[in-house]
Amino acid sequence: MAQVIVRNLDDKVVATLKERAARKGRALEHELREILSRAARPTRNELAAELARCRAMTPRTHRTAAEDIIRQIRDEE
Repeated sequence: MAQVIVRNLDDKVVATLKERAARKGRALEHELREILSRAARPTRNELAAELARCRAMTPRTHRTAAEDIIRQIRDEE
């Protein structure tokens, strides 16, 4: 796992985060890890863009429903 050092944080910011962590019954390091993990998740817009990119790669051909194919095979018998 990687390590990150953040320098020159305002003392008030650190105190606020320590208080938040204490209210949740966890260490400051754990709270910071959670905050950074949430911040690194893709946004809704990023997810939507990725889905649109995937949809663009899918051909827009007509697809026959499976039940229609099964019905056709049964009718031919």
